[in-house]
Amino acid sequence: QVQLVESGGGLVQTGGSLRLSCVASRRTLNTYAMGWFRQAPGKERESVARISRNRGLTSYADSVKGRFTISSDNAKNTVYLQMNNLKPEDTAAYYCAADSSVFLSNHPEYWGHGTQVTVSS
Repeated sequence: QVQLVESGGGLVQTGGSLRLSCVASRRTLNTYAMGWFRQAPGKERESVARISRNRGLTSYADSVKGRFTISSDNAKNTVYLQMNNLKPEDTAAYYCAADSSVFLSNHPEYWGHGTQVTVSS
């Protein structure tokens, strides 16, 4: 069992940056693969970024590749999503997720409560 709490969302102008944080209630390195999903009103939930259980591999949606970076501070049990050059289409509720697999699937076991990111045009 692990609880996840996201923070860092907010309102930002097009081209701006935000860093989202996901704090886990326990150690996740070598235990849980982690990742970020987002969902905008009227749209399906989509995977944004993933980091493997051992934190050795990352993966990104094509729509954010080159702009977003997922990373971890293992001592703090925290995973980050650095979002640069934000676009209005990035506006969504962002959710941290985890499961016990080597790499995060589209159906994670655990979810955070979400944090809203709004990018003004």
